[in-house]
This record gives sequence, structure tokens and C-alpha cells, in this order.
Amino acid sequence: MLVDDQAVVRAGFRVLLEQADDIEVVAEASSGSSAVAVAARLRPDVICMDVRMPGGDGLTATREILADAPESPPAILVVTTFDLDEYVFGALESGASGFILKDCEPEDLIDAIRRLANGYGLVDQVVTRRVISEFARRRPAAPPESAAAHQLTPREAEIVRLLAKGFSNNEIADALFIETSTVKSHLGRAMTKIGVRDRVQTVVWAYQNGLAAS
Repeated sequence: MLVDDQAVVRAGFRVLLEQADDIEVVAEASSGSSAVAVAARLRPDVICMDVRMPGGDGLTATREILADAPESPPAILVVTTFDLDEYVFGALESGASGFILKDCEPEDLIDAIRRLANGYGLVDQVVTRRVISEFARRRPAAPPESAAAHQLTPREAEIVRLLAKGFSNNEIADALFIETSTVKSHLGRAMTKIGVRDRVQTVVWAYQNGLAAS
């Protein structure tokens, strides 16, 4: 589903995405409020969401869409011209699964949608490290107690902690002397326990709940 107040942008994205055999554009919306209504009716797998739109901004729409579908939420990819921290962090804290700039290459947009559809979050490489650093800076001095955190095994907690520090699966495997497949298994179980659907929201959760403190 494409959400952008500019018809020419939606048309351009549609042309690009329809070149991919495994992606179908099922709907469009021109405002945040209409996006909420259409998403509730069609339940798309992935939503490409603009940030600044008249008639309801993309961050508010993101929160409402995810709140309306707690069991099977769509993955929301925020697509914007603004490489600004307030939009990056606002999108991720609203529950978005990824963030990419509008001037990205067409294949990067297609790859991002595929990644989100398969449960992998994504942040544009230009801002990835800064996002993690800023979450670390914003970490509350006394994070709220999380019942989900106590459900994690020590190994799951350690893997989530390393993920929040920016480690890839291979780097986590090397650091813990385990197989990459084992990392994926532990991380999958941890994500189920804490109620997130992708790596990006796992990082957000870790910082919000103090699991990235050490």
C-alpha cells in the first residue's frame, strides 16, 4: 500500500514496484486518515508511508494502524525526503519497521519492501549508526520494568543486547562462538516473547526497556 499526498510520487512508486514480480500494489492513500481506513479494510502486508501530509501525518497514522491490528500488524516503511533525526526516531518509536529516503535507488526500495515483508526491519544505511547512538543517548536513567524482559533466557537477552549495539547476525555469532543459525533461532524466540515483528523494533524495545544498558 502506498501512502503519499503527491499523486506523482505514488504513480512513480507504483511503476517501480510493479516491475517486481513478487510485489503487488493493492491500494493508495493521500493522507494519514485515509491510510488508516484503507489499511483497516485491506490489511496490506507492507505500507510505504510518507511522513508529512495534510489531513493527518504519517507518524500518527502509523501508530493508529498498528494499534488497530495488534495480532497481525503490517510492516510500515517510512519513505521521506527528510534525513532528520526527529522523523527517524518518531517513525521508529511509532512502531515503523523501517525508514528509507525518497532519493534511494529503485532497487533499494524494492529490496526494503521485500525485507519488511519477510520480517526484517530496515533503516537507511546513511542513518543506521546514528539511530542506534541516539537511542543510546536517549535511554532513560531508570527504564520501566518489563515483564517480557524477564521471559527471555540469558542467551536470548545477550543476543538482543548485541543486536541493539548494532551487531549483525554474523558478528553476534562470532562474539558468542555460536552458529549464525543459532543466533536467528534465539532472536526469533526473543522477538515472539517481547511482541515485536522485526529487528528494528527489537532494537527500539531493547533501549526502551534497559536491555541495552551494558
